Amino acid sequence: MDALYIPNLLQAPEKTRVIEVETYFPELETLTPVRGQVKVTHQGTYLDVQGTGEAIITLTCDRCLQNYNHRLSVSPREMIWLQDSSQDEEFIPIEREVAVEDLVETVAPDGYFNAETWLYEQLCLALPQQQLCSNTCEGIPLTSDNPAQVTDQVDHRWAALAQLKTYLPDEDS
Repeated sequence: MDALYIPNLLQAPEKTRVIEVETYFPELETLTPVRGQVKVTHQGTYLDVQGTGEAIITLTCDRCLQNYNHRLSVSPREMIWLQDSSQDEEFIPIEREVAVEDLVETVAPDGYFNAETWLYEQLCLALPQQQLCSNTCEGIPLTSDNPAQVTDQVDHRWAALAQLKTYLPDEDS
């Protein structure tokens, strides 16, 4: 999908454009295409962007390392200010204090807005920080109930290091 040319929004009915989205994002591996819509309204000094999107994504549980499917669903709304940032870029100081109210998204009033990129970013922000297959996930099951026996077992990937350990002098002597 092509990006929206922002001045063209002024001629659209109610200065609004609704974009239907059904696509796969190469950077976001989903089982189903991302389906949703993005509504962009030109409000004079800012764009009012709202949308919905959902897809099913395969995640790996942080506790048990098993794969599980997760429904990723978003319905964000954001104001994107129309501001020409080319003037600001000419005089960038080495160090600058930034106020909280300056931490906003801006685009040039005569530039382009890519609705698919915006929806992709919103989906990425909605990915769970802690990925658990269930609230009751116990983690990787131990092969023995006796913790002393578990510490004696060596993962085959660490076997070379365990063998090297036999050549090291004993710390107790």
